[in-house]
Amino acid sequence: MTIQAQQTANDYSITVEPLTGEVSAWRGEHLLARSSNARVMYETRLQPVVYFPVEDILAELIPALDRKTFCPFKGTASYDHVRIGGETIEHGAWCYHNALPEGKAVDGYIAFMPGVVSRVEHQEASLEMPPVGNIAGPTVDWLLREAWAAKTPEELIGALGRRLVDDGIAVSRITILIWSLHPMIAGRIFVWSRDNDEVKSHAPSYENLESPAFRNSPLQHVADGLGGVRQKLDTNPDEFMFPVMDDLRQQGATDYVAMPLPFSDGRVNVMTLVSDHPKGFTTANLGLVFECSALISRLFEVFALTSNAMSLLETYLGKRTGARVLGGKIRRGDGDNIDAAILFCDLRHSTRLETEHGREAYLALLNRFFETTTEIVNAHEGEVLKFIGDAVLAIFPVSSGRQHACQQAMESATEIVKSLGEPDEEESGIVLDSAIGIAFGEVTYGNVGSKERLDFTVIGGAANIAARLGDHGKVNGLNVVASEDVVQEAGIPATALGAVELHNVAQPVEAYAIEAKRL
Repeated sequence: MTIQAQQTANDYSITVEPLTGEVSAWRGEHLLARSSNARVMYETRLQPVVYFPVEDILAELIPALDRKTFCPFKGTASYDHVRIGGETIEHGAWCYHNALPEGKAVDGYIAFMPGVVSRVEHQEASLEMPPVGNIAGPTVDWLLREAWAAKTPEELIGALGRRLVDDGIAVSRITILIWSLHPMIAGRIFVWSRDNDEVKSHAPSYENLESPAFRNSPLQHVADGLGGVRQKLDTNPDEFMFPVMDDLRQQGATDYVAMPLPFSDGRVNVMTLVSDHPKGFTTANLGLVFECSALISRLFEVFALTSNAMSLLETYLGKRTGARVLGGKIRRGDGDNIDAAILFCDLRHSTRLETEHGREAYLALLNRFFETTTEIVNAHEGEVLKFIGDAVLAIFPVSSGRQHACQQAMESATEIVKSLGEPDEEESGIVLDSAIGIAFGEVTYGNVGSKERLDFTVIGGAANIAARLGDHGKVNGLNVVASEDVVQEAGIPATALGAVELHNVAQPVEAYAIEAKRL
């Protein structure tokens, strides 16, 4: 389905006028250009730009083949280095050789970059910006009054697409790339399609970003801070710098725009628009979107901040704990008394591993230990609360009963031992070993620390006993040592160790070894 584009209700415009009389451009005492056929371009909210015929340029122009930029209204700009008075100014001038309709009046003319020209002399009159009016229309009204109520980024982009269509913009697809702060996910890409009014999203990994398809895409170009991209897909195919342009043209697209959506922290996200109207986007179409892009960016930044906060909290605190902190459990003393099985897992022979294999290899082994332990704990409904040096503290709250929590903790322990004991081919077949202690009891699950530096952890006798049982196993060559109540609840065969004296534990603890193994 193709809709007929309408003039949007906003004041964005581009006007090119000839300048009567002689116009000169100077850099200090050096004359860059002098012409009686110069033209001036007035563009909404931008300073006037003077364009000179190439034959009236007096400075030496050296083609800069390493740089091109894309103006959504004027097309692809080529650049020249400017040499004058013994000085070379890199990328000091630009020219549109195949300008889009809005810029046809300056096709082949030369303009100088800001800062290159120190003064312009014009015999007739000064160059002044035209008056600026106001933006109005359904899109602006919605952004100001209703867009904030969107509950998800998917809902926001879908509503944005429908509003742009209502405002007379022949947009058939919108894509938005938002970067994330996540150890595995680089960001999220949202795609709205007008034909089915659906939004699809996916989360590219960092490996995806290294693929040729992404590296050679407008998304990468804009995200790298190289400016926006505009490509009329029915003209100038020789200027197609990105393979996706050919794909879009074959799908019936006629116009493509990619623009930056900068966030307040400096990261550059990306929004792209595709049109299937025979004439593509008009200046008024794109002017409306560009004028509103800062507000659109801020709306998406709200979702990104929430998502990034959750990702960071889950990464550093775990899913359950991260959700509690994001939900407002942020004051010292905030917490709950809960019953839980506590697992303390310590990597054995750390000093020897580092000495024998070196720091870099040891760090890889340590990460393998942490990753293996975390994945197994998470798979058994537990949560890793923290990494303490070369040890892991995990918790299995009583959510489905005491017996279930103890069983999950015990099964996690035996799987950790088994998995670490399997040689890893990527690490020269090195086998890792661990000592694990498990205890059960009431602990305080919450914030402790100073007023300005808090830690979310568990405090209580069970946590201390779990750590000490792990120490006992480490000293006595036992992989898993658990308290008697844990063994009885879990129903797993175990070897009685008797009443064990533990450091800083007042009373001896009846302990059991599970699949006891001399290390």
